[in-house]
Amino acid sequence: MDKKDGTKYNIAKRAAQELKGPLIVNLGIGVPTLVPNYVNDEQVFLHTENGMLGVGPVDDNNIDPNLVNAGKLPVSEMIGSSYFDSAQSFGMIRGGHVDVAILGVLQADETGKIANWSVPGQDIIGVGGAMDLLCGTKKVICTMMHTTKTGESKILKKCTYPITSERQVDMIITNLAVFEFIEGKMYLTELMPGATIEEVRAKTEANFIEKLK
Repeated sequence: MDKKDGTKYNIAKRAAQELKGPLIVNLGIGVPTLVPNYVNDEQVFLHTENGMLGVGPVDDNNIDPNLVNAGKLPVSEMIGSSYFDSAQSFGMIRGGHVDVAILGVLQADETGKIANWSVPGQDIIGVGGAMDLLCGTKKVICTMMHTTKTGESKILKKCTYPITSERQVDMIITNLAVFEFIEGKMYLTELMPGATIEEVRAKTEANFIEKLK
């Protein structure tokens, strides 16, 4: 595991701490795919919109090529896992039966809106389940690196990429900090291991209120 991957595992571990069952939780692409490694609650059931409830962590020595998540990455099945078609899967989401969604995003802004499906000027378009999850899920947690590869803030005053939904997310977890949205305002509530408040201030374009726990 290199340093970058280790950072992403830290983000996934912190996101998993938010999952207290009984819950049905959908995991997006990117950092969220690492979350199953840290879920120890038997009442947390992981859902993937390509048609599976009861996703488990991956055993690199025992991969079933027929079991993949929505990002086409290998997954395992927990005892009691069930399978269904895409129509039923999206019916679960749109019907409000998924409690939490943990998404990977490209940008987030101080109003709680996110962008995760298109990069202007690049041939990167990936409309997946995020739009439905933002509309149909009770709680949405975003996981992301705090800055771009060139050091620019990914938490902005306003998203410059096309937004995914008008729905505000509930929480953002980065490699530097945890932000929560309360009554429409963005609060810094935690620093991630090794991060300082000065670093978070310097690398965050968005306005936020400091309320560390």
